[in-house]
Amino acid sequence: MVRMMKLVSTFFFFLVLLNLNACGSEPPSTTIEGPSNQIIRWRMVTTWPPGFPVLQEGAERFAKNIEAMSGGRLRIKVFAGGELIPPLETFEAVSQGAVHMGHGSAYYWAGRIPAAQFFSTVPFGMTAKGMNTWLYDGGGLKMWREIYVPFNVVPFPLGNTGVQMGGWFNKKIESAEDLKGLKMRIPGLGGKVFAKAGGNPVLLAGAEVYTALERNTIDATEWIAPFHDQRLGLNRAAQYYYYPGWHEPGTVLELIVNKEAWESLPKDLQAIISVAAQAENLQMSSEMEAKNAQALEELQEQSHTKLLAFPEDVLAKLRRLTQQTLNEQAADDPQFKRVYEAYTAFRQKFDAWEAISEQAYQRTLESENK
Repeated sequence: MVRMMKLVSTFFFFLVLLNLNACGSEPPSTTIEGPSNQIIRWRMVTTWPPGFPVLQEGAERFAKNIEAMSGGRLRIKVFAGGELIPPLETFEAVSQGAVHMGHGSAYYWAGRIPAAQFFSTVPFGMTAKGMNTWLYDGGGLKMWREIYVPFNVVPFPLGNTGVQMGGWFNKKIESAEDLKGLKMRIPGLGGKVFAKAGGNPVLLAGAEVYTALERNTIDATEWIAPFHDQRLGLNRAAQYYYYPGWHEPGTVLELIVNKEAWESLPKDLQAIISVAAQAENLQMSSEMEAKNAQALEELQEQSHTKLLAFPEDVLAKLRRLTQQTLNEQAADDPQFKRVYEAYTAFRQKFDAWEAISEQAYQRTLESENK
């Protein structure tokens, strides 16, 4: 059955590829000769639903900024997930050159590139601040690009969700024993760790989450953070809202560009894309923080939401199981091990500095408020 589904998916993708490359009113790239009036038209696909706040909106803003910064020389048409290709075919479409750009998150391709998860998020990993520092100035982006070379794709950081919430639950979690047998929508490495804790991870698309929680098909779900959770109405389907989001402490969103398309650009347009990506990375991250702060206040004031912290023993067990999960995968995958070691080495230096800088400062504020 799994083999048949893969064959169907592959067949569908190549049909899409043929359709995109067929003659039509909008060719993949249109060039008007001349050094000053060259116009290049690109397509960009995302993994997000149409109109999805912050993420899809940010991808569209990024494209508009590039057109403005380039004086109209590079024009990018953005398609939401499903408008041109299925959302999770984004990486393949960019890799094959069916489209020029894509926007999503690297852990979506974990089945194909397990090490890619380190360039998105891992349980109990670095926050957005640490990830940006590692990627831009700690060698992370260089390694990320090396790993994507065989796939004909050039990655850039383009947004971050920040520390996510731990999820919505229909029962209190008072000890690690309460996780056993719990049906929770939680994907990726977080799902593997949750399974080791005795839970039952369930994979569901975002559109199915609310109904499954409301009808008790699942006992709990993680989604993103207060702003998006509130928009999905999860506060009407569950009473207990837990923090912190141990499974996604700083999820990096990625821009991917087809390598041949990237190399075909003049240097000034390459620079514009790079700078626009950095600007949108900051904008999207800032917007997430502002909207989450407002939404959390509304959830606490206007609904029956009970905001609760995970008990220390629960977090301690999940952290031990995360270490075990990462070590097991590193033992089976040399590339995963190489990235894991680089990530860990940088994090140790970063954490040592954080301990006597930002964290030490936060502790002084906490002591004043006691």
